[in-house]
Amino acid sequence: MFDGKFLECFNTQSSLELFDISSNLFTGKILPSVIANLTSLKYIDFSHNKFEGLFSFSSFSSSKKLEVVAFISDNGKLVVETKEPIGWTPMFRLKSLVLSNCNLNRLKGSVVPRFLLHQTELKELDMSHNSLGGEFPNWLIKNNTMLEEVSLRNNSFGGNFSLAFYMNRNMRKFDISGNDMIGNIPRDIQKFLPNVTYLNLSRNSFHGVIPSSLGDLSMLEHLDLSHNELSGEVPTELFTNLPNLLILKLSNNNFHGEVLSRNLNWCQIWRLHLDSNSFTGKIGSETSTCDANLGLLDISNNFFTGLLPVWLSDASRLSQLVVRNNSLGGSFPCGTASASFTFLDISKNYFSGPIPSCLNLQWLEHLHLSFNRFTGPIPRYFCNLTKALTLDMGNNYLSGTIPKFLGELSNLRILILRKNNFSSSIPKELCMLTNASLIDLSGNLLSGSIPSCLQNITGPSYQVFMQTIQYDAFAVESFYRSALLFSWIIMKPKNEMLQIQDEVTFTTKALALNYKGNILDIMSGLDLSCNKLTGDIPEELGLLTQIHVLNLSHNMLSGPIPKKFSNLANIESLDLSSNSLTGKVPSELSNLNSLAVFNVSFNNLSGRLPEMKLQFSTFTKESYEGNPLLCGPPLENKCTTESHMSNPRNEDGTDEKWYHMDMASFYGSCGSTWFVFMLGFVALLYVNPYWRRKWLDVVEECMYMCYYFLFESSRKLFMLFRSMHA
Repeated sequence: MFDGKFLECFNTQSSLELFDISSNLFTGKILPSVIANLTSLKYIDFSHNKFEGLFSFSSFSSSKKLEVVAFISDNGKLVVETKEPIGWTPMFRLKSLVLSNCNLNRLKGSVVPRFLLHQTELKELDMSHNSLGGEFPNWLIKNNTMLEEVSLRNNSFGGNFSLAFYMNRNMRKFDISGNDMIGNIPRDIQKFLPNVTYLNLSRNSFHGVIPSSLGDLSMLEHLDLSHNELSGEVPTELFTNLPNLLILKLSNNNFHGEVLSRNLNWCQIWRLHLDSNSFTGKIGSETSTCDANLGLLDISNNFFTGLLPVWLSDASRLSQLVVRNNSLGGSFPCGTASASFTFLDISKNYFSGPIPSCLNLQWLEHLHLSFNRFTGPIPRYFCNLTKALTLDMGNNYLSGTIPKFLGELSNLRILILRKNNFSSSIPKELCMLTNASLIDLSGNLLSGSIPSCLQNITGPSYQVFMQTIQYDAFAVESFYRSALLFSWIIMKPKNEMLQIQDEVTFTTKALALNYKGNILDIMSGLDLSCNKLTGDIPEELGLLTQIHVLNLSHNMLSGPIPKKFSNLANIESLDLSSNSLTGKVPSELSNLNSLAVFNVSFNNLSGRLPEMKLQFSTFTKESYEGNPLLCGPPLENKCTTESHMSNPRNEDGTDEKWYHMDMASFYGSCGSTWFVFMLGFVALLYVNPYWRRKWLDVVEECMYMCYYFLFESSRKLFMLFRSMHA
């Protein structure tokens, strides 16, 4: 944790051979004058600090013994310039050069350093994350035949891959992912890199099929072809001819075929990623003998059908299983042994029946069961989800009450129970989920009031979904040894993030959006819409200052909109529509600078709308429709002085309406009107004998009609009663 600026006092250390200040908090510029005086320098590592500004590689011109240089910038503010100045000839012979995220040659054209032409002893080269462009530097592979590790990932190299290689028997790790390479993967790739163990060609624009010759790379341990435009079927040689293959990533391509229905020998594979392709067919049950090392299986976003085989639940080392968005059905298999999952996602399929009771929940952190056909209540044994971060059971046919023990899952960040048949009230125990960021109980049959204690959900205090940089500590070939240091270790980012990113669906701004990975540490929302909740909106919800989405629409809520909602400083979407809310729209809400969607339509709101300024100037009349007593822009109803003054509604939020009247006066007026009418009718009959006679005839006729109606009805009833007893 050392900090401060780079010290000039180091320039007196002319005998210094190893200089390592990596993984600290040093700031400022790297002074060329200091580096120039370190004439005995062999090893230098300034990685993972906060250096910034320009550093010229020619500062090492006097370091004739230099073998290892490692500059890995974390803040992206360091600019390393390697273009040779006039008259500069590098005298050193590098064996390891790591310049990652250093804005390499940004000021004079982002090109590969030309001095590498003379570094024939170079064994490790990492120039990743630098926006280097142009055609792939073929000369780099041709001239540096000693190269064992090359990482040029996340640059802008283009061109046809088939021209990029020359024979290199020393190459062990080769990574050109995240570039603009095109063309096919060479059919005779095994001739160019016969001994490669790590091959990463992902995130380019390669097309065509996978050559079966990849199966001849007998030393291959890690193969990543994901995020390309490859098609066709996967060669069986990848599963049968590579005895050392541990990691296979074919995600996000256009592969098809029944890749898992074959009886393949892939016992050695540790992580298998087949997601986001067009694979079909069933998952073979005969694969049960090949589960010895399988720890991760991701086949999501394909077209697999049938049942999940039992061997998946018996796989003792299988900790991450993702089969999301396929056409799998039936019940989840329960074998003789339960796999200790940490990540289980079987959402968006056709699984049915009760939630499986055989799941081992001891280590489970992410559980996704949504968009299936599960029925019944939430099992009691879910109280063992003590490590759970995500619990997603939305869009099923679950019923019963929401268990109180869910509030005891103190680590829970995401709780999705939407669109089920849960009834009764919202348990107050959910207020104990103080670390929760997303809670969705919408689309159920919940009743009662909203617990005011939901204010206790203050949101996460630390990140769990963010992909933190992990480092591989590996010994570079022992180029330098001394009595003080046996060998050096360079800490550098792993070439591949192997963990699966969590993903949930949450409705915000009237859209059902998928949130994945890092953003789940930032996103915060509460959705209680489409239930039968009653009562006032608790003012305490205004204390959820971290929340981005609040949806209470389509309930039976009453009372005013709390003024404390003006404290929701981060709110982006506020939906209170289709309730029975009364009173004014608080003018204080106009201070919500992040508010993008505001909907209070179809309530009983009245009075003048807040002034159209800041965010409120962006809301249209659709945000307020269905409230006939509202007035002011953007509505067409204009607020007159009389209508405004006739609204005696108090500013303290009482529910008194302008159209309430004095009921005593109302009844008195009705009684007086009736008495005057009857008095006029009697006077008319008194002064006019003809109308008096007509009135008496009408009365007499009505009496006879009533008499004969009652007589005939009684006679028929008597005859019916008599016939029934006969």
